[in-house]
Amino acid sequence: MAFDNRRPDRVAEAIREEVAQFLADGVKDPRVRGLVTVTGVEVTRDLRHARVFVSIMGDDAAKAETFAGLAGVAGHLRGRIGRSLRLRAAPEIEFRNDASVAHAARIETLLEQLQREREAKEDDAESSDRTTGAASPDASTE
Repeated sequence: MAFDNRRPDRVAEAIREEVAQFLADGVKDPRVRGLVTVTGVEVTRDLRHARVFVSIMGDDAAKAETFAGLAGVAGHLRGRIGRSLRLRAAPEIEFRNDASVAHAARIETLLEQLQREREAKEDDAESSDRTTGAASPDASTE
């Protein structure tokens, strides 16, 4: 029987949706708090292991505590995924930090800062031209 190359991708997407729904419904573990976003899931070809990438907003201590909470609910989540997706063997769930969202936010902040600096520099140049009495290039001389 030929292996369906798309099945792990379909299962990964279904797992991503199920984990996101689980987190949205409210996790009972008090260590899981703040904004937790499921950014992606990678599933091995044999569907035995799933890496769930999450982005967690907050300081390092809150992130560590949230990861501990997620590890604590991984077993329950594994059973829920196995039942909802009707998998013969539910994959082992491993949560990993996805820093891409924080990285993108940092880049966005830096770009905004550069834009503000550029606009301030242009404003300074225009105001210094006005105060020194520099003639505009289209001014006619008589």
